[in-house]
Amino acid sequence: MEIFVQQLINGLTLGSIYGLIAIGYTMVFGIIGMVNFAHGDVFMLSAFIALIFFLILTTWLGISSIVLALFIVLIIAMILTSLWGWAIERIAYRPLRGSFRLAPLISAIGVSIFLSNFVQVAQGARNKPTPPMVGDVIVLFQGASGYNVALSYKQIIIMVVTAVLLTVFWYLVQKTSLGRAQRACEQDRKMAALLGINVDRTISLTFVIGAALAAVAGTMYLLYYGVVSFNDGFVPGVKAFTAAVLGGIGSLPGAVIGGLIIGLIETFWSAYFSIEYKDVAAFSILAIVLIFMPSGILGRPEVEKV
Repeated sequence: MEIFVQQLINGLTLGSIYGLIAIGYTMVFGIIGMVNFAHGDVFMLSAFIALIFFLILTTWLGISSIVLALFIVLIIAMILTSLWGWAIERIAYRPLRGSFRLAPLISAIGVSIFLSNFVQVAQGARNKPTPPMVGDVIVLFQGASGYNVALSYKQIIIMVVTAVLLTVFWYLVQKTSLGRAQRACEQDRKMAALLGINVDRTISLTFVIGAALAAVAGTMYLLYYGVVSFNDGFVPGVKAFTAAVLGGIGSLPGAVIGGLIIGLIETFWSAYFSIEYKDVAAFSILAIVLIFMPSGILGRPEVEKV
């Protein structure tokens, strides 16, 4: 029982990180109908930005408060990664918006390869560790076998940040003028432009928001694992996209639910079965769900008006 509870906590933590990345995927796909395959590498880039500035603040500037350093790192990472997201949309996607459907997809793959190789050249191919940021744990209870079920402070931070951001961005999409503009562009960009909505600005802001969320996920990933590599964008990116599809592409709560499910499947499979097949298990569950629920868990089927 204690192993089950511990893996449940670990799975919710990992799923929260996937959910944060998945929100970026689902927002971009919802507004322009394109899978931004560079989003995983934007997440990886943000983790490196967080690592660099964390070392600058703690080693060079001598900031001893980890909470203050993490807060500053999070803000800086969100700002710089948002600028990268804006530049990627402006340079790689906007000129191809009126082209055939595969052109933006090919461009996204090109941006992904560029970012991965850029970080490899700039930071090297080795794993980049960071000093432990938050190491304290809360022992929830001790099992009969002497196994301690623990909840670390960094796990609490990750889950709380995910819940808060999901609430904030759900409110943003549902209750604000930007959210109404995003939903209008999602339904019909041409009609939205005729009604006075600045479509280019709305799409750019969507990419900026998605990149900012990737920055939060990258900082939480660095906080949780304490190490980052230039190739850490691909696998988490694919799993986050899987989470977005599983939860229902275009649904913010669905993206987080999908991320939690993928994280739980991975951790439970690793604990009770072979760890080598945890990815197979996650993608198999995705295939099974989509057979019976093609729109995902919270997705809405598309209705074409004639």
